[in-house]
Amino acid sequence: MRPLSPAARWCLIVLGVTICYFATAQIGIQWAIVREQISPLWPAAGVALAVPMLLGPRFWPGIFLGALLTNIALGPSPVAILVISSGNTIGPMLAHAVMRRLGGRNRLDRLPDAVLLVVVGAIGGTIVSAVLGTGVLILDGALVPADFWATALVWWTGDAMGVLTITPLLLLAPRFRLPRGVPLARWGEAAALSLFGLGTAILASVTMSKLFLVFPVLVWAALRFRQAGALMCSLCVCTFTIFAAIHGLGPYGSYALAVRMLHVQAFDATVGLTALVLSTIVLQRDRATAEITDAWCRITEMVDLIAPRQSLRSAITQRKDAEAQAACSSRKRSR
Repeated sequence: MRPLSPAARWCLIVLGVTICYFATAQIGIQWAIVREQISPLWPAAGVALAVPMLLGPRFWPGIFLGALLTNIALGPSPVAILVISSGNTIGPMLAHAVMRRLGGRNRLDRLPDAVLLVVVGAIGGTIVSAVLGTGVLILDGALVPADFWATALVWWTGDAMGVLTITPLLLLAPRFRLPRGVPLARWGEAAALSLFGLGTAILASVTMSKLFLVFPVLVWAALRFRQAGALMCSLCVCTFTIFAAIHGLGPYGSYALAVRMLHVQAFDATVGLTALVLSTIVLQRDRATAEITDAWCRITEMVDLIAPRQSLRSAITQRKDAEAQAACSSRKRSR
């Protein structure tokens, strides 16, 4: 089979990015609370940041085309659609450039990498799309100026939650391997974690007094299943709490929409940040332990290699000393 040319490969990857962005955007639209296009959880923002981090910045047209296809059906005008799609592209590309400039890496196996993803990717880069999008909707007459801050806040937090919950999982995907030779007890623990995670996520979404039950489960997931387990639990909790808040259920149902979303986003951001940072610290500890173990094995091998030679040298030295003492005693007796 003839291999694809670089141009054909680029086009296929751009098409794949476009499809992924559009598909995840449709999920976010199901939760939209402002103009049926501004959602408190926008998974497409997580995809948009993961694209330059995993594939490189030259595939940005896939992000733009995915955003363009998403916003065409939502309107309100061609100019607004182009500006919103541009903001959805510029934000993650700018965040990626800043993270690369500051030495960020994609593996998320160091605490500075996780901090950069949160501060630059989830908080900083998403401001661009939120401000541009909300501003152009007001200029186009789709929103009144008094709604700017409330709309921009929901837009910004929705994009930030998408980055905080989806991007780390996508960055872990290239390292995913099917488990082999896993003990039955380990599978049982994974099943128990899934049940407890789902149960606490439901409790956190329906009652105020059970909100903080999710954090022991996050600690369990981070310590035993590292980033994959902690991030999946975080995504589960965030999904249930946002769904409950949108439909006026649970502890947030009595508040106005803006206040309700502010409260739930603060809680979800705390959950996502805890899962990401704690699991990264555990992974960093594991790496340090592995490096210490490897160094100890190398030292042990060197000692085992040197010890026989050192023993032979000691035996030769002791024999020479004994011969010297015998010779000295012989000379004394001859005198």
